[in-house]
Amino acid sequence: MPAPIRLRELIRTIRTARTQAEEREMIQKECAAIRSSFREEDNTYRCRNVAKLLYMHMLGYPAHFGQLECLKLIASQKFTDKRIGYLGAMLLLDERQDVHLLMTNCIKNDLNHSTQFVQGLALCTLGCMGSSEMCRDLAGEVEKLLKTSNSYLRKKAALCAVHVIRKVPELMEMFLPATKNLLNEKNHGVLHTSVVLLTEMCERSPDMLAHFRKLVPQLVRILKNLIMSGYSPEHDVSGISDPFLQVRILRLLRILGRNDDDSSEAMNDILAQVATNTETSKNVGNAILYETVLTIMDIKSESGLRVLAINILGRFLLNNDKNIRYVALTSLLKTVQTDHNAVQRHRSTIVDCLKDLDVSIKRRAMELSFALVNGNNIRGMMKELLYFLDSCEPEFKADCASGIFLAAEKYAPSKRWHIDTIMRVLTTAGSYVRDDAVPNLIQLITNSVEMHAYTVQRLYKAILGDYSQQPLVQVAAWCIGEYGDLLVSGQCEEEEPIQVTEDEVLDILESVLISNMSTSVTRGYALTAIMKLSTRFTCTVNRIKKVVSIYGSSIDVELQQRAVEYNALFKKYDHMRSALLERMPVMEKVTTNGPTEIVQTNGETEPAPLETKPPPSGPQPTSQANDLLDLLGGNDITPVIPTAPTSKPSSAGGELLDLLGDINLTGAPAAAPAPASVPQISQPPFLLDGLSSQPLFNDTAAGIPSITAYSKNGLKIEFTFERSNTNPSVTVITIQASNSTELDMTDFVFQAAVPKTFQLQLLSPSSSIVPAFNTGTITQVIKVLNPQKQQLRMRIKLTYNHKGSAMQDLAEVNNFPPQSWQ
Repeated sequence: MPAPIRLRELIRTIRTARTQAEEREMIQKECAAIRSSFREEDNTYRCRNVAKLLYMHMLGYPAHFGQLECLKLIASQKFTDKRIGYLGAMLLLDERQDVHLLMTNCIKNDLNHSTQFVQGLALCTLGCMGSSEMCRDLAGEVEKLLKTSNSYLRKKAALCAVHVIRKVPELMEMFLPATKNLLNEKNHGVLHTSVVLLTEMCERSPDMLAHFRKLVPQLVRILKNLIMSGYSPEHDVSGISDPFLQVRILRLLRILGRNDDDSSEAMNDILAQVATNTETSKNVGNAILYETVLTIMDIKSESGLRVLAINILGRFLLNNDKNIRYVALTSLLKTVQTDHNAVQRHRSTIVDCLKDLDVSIKRRAMELSFALVNGNNIRGMMKELLYFLDSCEPEFKADCASGIFLAAEKYAPSKRWHIDTIMRVLTTAGSYVRDDAVPNLIQLITNSVEMHAYTVQRLYKAILGDYSQQPLVQVAAWCIGEYGDLLVSGQCEEEEPIQVTEDEVLDILESVLISNMSTSVTRGYALTAIMKLSTRFTCTVNRIKKVVSIYGSSIDVELQQRAVEYNALFKKYDHMRSALLERMPVMEKVTTNGPTEIVQTNGETEPAPLETKPPPSGPQPTSQANDLLDLLGGNDITPVIPTAPTSKPSSAGGELLDLLGDINLTGAPAAAPAPASVPQISQPPFLLDGLSSQPLFNDTAAGIPSITAYSKNGLKIEFTFERSNTNPSVTVITIQASNSTELDMTDFVFQAAVPKTFQLQLLSPSSSIVPAFNTGTITQVIKVLNPQKQQLRMRIKLTYNHKGSAMQDLAEVNNFPPQSWQ
């Protein structure tokens, strides 16, 4: 059989192929020749054939038929064969294939080989694709090589030990004696791999972390030598001595100093030296500075050192490299809540980043700008952000408008400024605002009694001839209908009044009704506004009647129904029309974030408790409750009470013992099953039947302290309590879920179960997304009926998605305050 072509010739031939089909034909032909050679057990050219097969594998063609040939090369005594064999094993084999176990004995022999390069090949292969079985069998040989004096083998053994620990964490203690002298090594390769090994051990074991904290002075000394050492051609990168080792040491110091005062104190000085002595003109220096900043922010460092770190990030914002600017903005966003005043000093630079052409930098700058807004800079920051809203891409407008609304609500210096700002947003990006923007602005206008004439005049001017921004048109229509008499009378004191007649006002509203840009909702606002004006205008009532009657035959069912009902008001109930259409009273603010909203003060004032309002109770589906019963069993657990009376589901049984540990949650002997006629939490059957002079919740319940029911992985669940006046046995619990991580938690579901002597009703949550950085909360109301006044205990289940992973957790809440159930 003729000798097969060399690898170099194969590469040259494949590169001459003009089409994919031609290349595929060449590969298939060569694969056939290689298979024939393998079948004939050709030992002479096996190495050459496997090398060619690996090249084809790198091009994406199947090469699995060469796996056993790699094992034969590994078993060869020639170094060139072993090298190709081990390379093939790393590329073609993994722990999912049983073939790799056949290598264990060969690797063990080669780890004890007399040649260091053969030992190095075996260490590389084990560290690359060794399974947990192989790691258990060969950990002893790796530990032995970790103690050798040969620096070439020690650095490879350290990296192999990292892989062994990842696969079999319980073998970690085996390598502990070998780590004692690793940091005394002069060879930078061994030092680097040793730091990687120590980092892995500290991250995986709290005991190891406590053990290695005594190495902080030694690590500080190594880092100081690197900074102060002169030029070393072996390790110099752009004028900096071994930046890779410096970065690794800084990361290890960050882990060792976290939540430890003594370790943090020991490394403060060296971190200051690194921050001040590192050259920033090259990217290498910036990498070390960035790692230094992360370490300073993560340990218990001095305040002056934290300011220095934030100033470094501020200098990064002036760098021409977009990646460095992005990294700086992301880091500042993480630290703005803890070091707000230091970040404020760089506000002008951050605002300048809003003009950057890179969209990712622009988004980070926008998020950071909103985090910097407070009562002192609200006017200047809003001016910049409104300018940004005018010129930014459409994908930014929704988030920017939402951020401006929130900031204006928290820090508005005056009601007029607040109204002007919201109107400016609606004029600029009305089609991008959230659904609640319209009712929120209407509520703000209603409550600003002295601004009614000014607001209706501004809104009238804003929509003259332009109906493209539908939310703005809806607010304008509502205000014209409510305060049209003020518009016509020209009583505005804040600016020069305009002269408008009743017919001109109706012309505007009628043009909104017939405009092609108007949505069905906007037309409803306009028709209702026209109807309200029938009690505010005197000369145009007949015109209003005519307009309303026309829409009684509209093809839009919603509009038609409104018109028919309004026509009935004119005819059958005309004596009630003025009372029904009278001006809206001042609306009370109902907080969307629960009874106590933690105000993001941005370094200004303390959090302020907001007035508590009972959330509305509406029909609640029972499927979620029944899912929870499936999880918790049913023996001792009460189902969630639906709003409409339903029969109690039967017990599921069985799983309760596993979940609750075979305990009686009531702390008393098991009670008899509840009777069929379970008292329900009463619901008013009609809208007006629920109105009474008695307040719904007991004012004395304000003294019930809130509790933290759950705090884990950045998710925090707090319970606040109220007692019902209509039924003293009912406790109303409002949960608040907040998220302190850097990413939103989506698809959030809260479920709860109580012992059978209680009854529980779970109302709908305010949202399914828990915003990052504690920028908002989800609220949900639980009503618990406790007729026997027993101590309350609850089992909760939390499910959500975070960082692309589905999360689920169970917890038991036993620390309810006595006032909540006695």
